[in-house]
Order: sequence, then C-alpha cells, then structure tokens
Amino acid sequence: MSGIETALVIGGGIAGPVAATALRKAGIEARVYEAYPGPAHTIGSGLALAPNGVAALDVIGAGDAVRDIAVPVPRMALAVGRKLLSMPTLGDQAPLQLVDRGDLHRVLHERAVAAGVPVEFGKRLVSAERTAAGVTARFADGTTATADVLIGADGIRSTVRRLIDPDAPGPDFTGMLGFGATVDCSVEVAPETIVFAYGARAYYLYWPVAPGRISWGANLPSKEYLSLTEARQVPAEHWLEILRDTYADDTPGGQLARGTTPEQLEVVGALHIMPPVRHWFRERMVLVGDAVHAPSNSSGQGASLSIESAIELARCLRDIGEPAAAFAAYESLRRPRVEGVAARAAKINHSKTPGPVARKVMQLLMPIMARTVMNPEKTLAEEQRYRIDWDEPVHAISDPAHSRTADAIHADKG
Repeated sequence: MSGIETALVIGGGIAGPVAATALRKAGIEARVYEAYPGPAHTIGSGLALAPNGVAALDVIGAGDAVRDIAVPVPRMALAVGRKLLSMPTLGDQAPLQLVDRGDLHRVLHERAVAAGVPVEFGKRLVSAERTAAGVTARFADGTTATADVLIGADGIRSTVRRLIDPDAPGPDFTGMLGFGATVDCSVEVAPETIVFAYGARAYYLYWPVAPGRISWGANLPSKEYLSLTEARQVPAEHWLEILRDTYADDTPGGQLARGTTPEQLEVVGALHIMPPVRHWFRERMVLVGDAVHAPSNSSGQGASLSIESAIELARCLRDIGEPAAAFAAYESLRRPRVEGVAARAAKINHSKTPGPVARKVMQLLMPIMARTVMNPEKTLAEEQRYRIDWDEPVHAISDPAHSRTADAIHADKG
C-alpha cells in the first residue's frame, strides 16, 4: 500500500493528463491544474507517436482512442533534391501514428476526466512550499492546493523546474521555427508514406492523409528566436511569403507552400531541445515530460517519451511510499533512456540545413546510409520496442549514489 495518497499535477498538455490518469489507476487521487483558461486544443501542429508511445497509452486505456484519430504511416522515405530513397523500418512494430496535437490533447483530457480526474483551468502556478501536510501550491488567482506530492508537467518553460532548482537550464533554441498545414494538393507520394525531405534551403516533411490531401511540416532556419506567442503575432501571410521563397526550388516543397492558405497555416514558433537537467526532483516535487526531457522534434519520440515517463512515475509512486525514494527510482528508470534519445536526435538536427556540397554528398551516400546509419535495428529497435510492464513492482534504489544521475553523466564528460 502506497504511503502517497494525493498528487497535484501542474500542466494539462500531454504528460499531465497521462500522469493523473495513471496515478488514479495506481490508487492515488490526482488533480490537474492548467494555466490556460480552457483546454489547449488549438496549440501546436501535428506530431508522431511511435509504437512505444501508443503502447504506453494502452496502459491507461487511451491507446485505441488515439488510434481512432491518427493516420498510420508504416513506410518512410528520405528525399535529397529529386532523389528519393525508401527507408527500412522495423517489421515487427506497429506503424507511426500521426496525430494533430490539439486532437491528442482532447483525447487525453477526456480520458483523464473519464477516469475521475478533476481538471481546473486558469491556474497558473507561482510558488510551492513544503508544509506539514505535504506540499502546497499557490496560483496566480490567489488560490492554493495541497497534496502529498506535486508533479511538474508544465512544459518546456516549466515553473516547477525553477522551483526545484533556480539554476536549472532552460530550453535551447534549435535555430529553427516550426510550421505545418494540411492542404488540398496533388502531390506524388506513395500511400501511407512519410517523406523526410532535405530541400535546397530548408528541411521539411510531408505525408498523405486522404486522396488529394497532404499534410506537411516545415523547419525554417531562423537566427531570431520567436516563441509560439511571438510567432503567432506575425501575420500568416508574411510567414507564407517566407516559406514560399524558402521552398521555391523544391519539389514538392514549393507546391506545398504555394498551396497553403493563411487559414491553413499552423504556426508553432521556436523548436527547442532540453539540455540534461541536473535535478529531476526535490523533496516532494518532481518533473515529468517536456519539463525535464524534450528531445528535438527530429527524434520522433518527444510525445512518446513524455507519455512513458508519466506512467513510470505513477508506478514508482504506487510502489514506493516515500516521495524522494520514489522519485529517485523514477529518475533511475528514465534518465538513461530519454537522454540517449536526445543525443541521437541532436545528431539528426545538425544535418537539417546542409549546404550545396553537403547535399551532393548526401545524395551519393544515400544507398550506403540506408544499409548502415539508417539500419533500424541499430537506430530504432531499442526505442520502439520498449514496453512498460504496469504490473511489475518497482523497488527503491538500494544505493542512490549508484543511480545514473546527471552528476555521474557530467563526471563522465569531464
């Protein structure tokens, strides 16, 4: 029987509702507090859920609901200029599931509510403090809430991360802005295939969602950092001018940009990656999801890792009654995995803006790359075959000093 009975979950995006639903499954009363005045169903663009992420959603009974709204894409291809190469995949795994972020938010919110999780909106966290009863959160509207533990699922600009460690790093800007759209456009692309394209001046990707209908995403190089709010303050017509100019010489990038209307354009703003966070928890507060690990979008694993971590945290709190011990076990389970994925994605990021010479070299090396660095058994197998055994008990770390913490990682690098 867990000694932890209640939890405050700060953030209602992806990790928050999943964590709260999993905690309810574990017998812990969880409540979600979201800063936005209502569900964030219009924030963000499309994303991919890997097989491991969807399998993790099955643990809380949300997998089928997500499959119902997603587009399965079992095949992948790489395009450099006009050269197209089919990429090998893991034959024993389900396909990627492409889903609109807003739709995913809605499904996870509905699942949490159905599981009995109360969700309160307009609750922007400003501080938290240890009390005799556990931990008390204070919100900008003057209200408070108290529970045994507080879980920071409040995204890449996490307030909880700063409360745990005022010196914690913030997210790094990848040097790219994100955009997306679904357009009516006649583009030659194989059914159920996502194409990762290296254009003349910028990277993009596209995939069919229906006959004559294509979804695409752009990673626009930018020296200027623009948050989601700042990027959305720029008229969509202006962004389209830039996108059409950037992809003008690309096929089908130019056609996709020209076929996108201002109403269709989804503006994401700066794309980020989180550097390793030294302290995942302190006393009765802990981080989960993008608040503690956000690999670049190149990983294809960001949302899936957030979902996994949320469920693994619930397992630890279920089986280990002392918060710090439960958090240490959770960090030990998750840190090596998420930082390994982030390292792989960082290497991909460096290749997204190749110059003319580099693009020529990539075209020449594509057949060799398909047999070596793109070998899915080497690059994807460990990530996509990961499965959470909900019924397996979690045990406290016998010697926390031997856990794979950031201090050990930094010592290795030194």
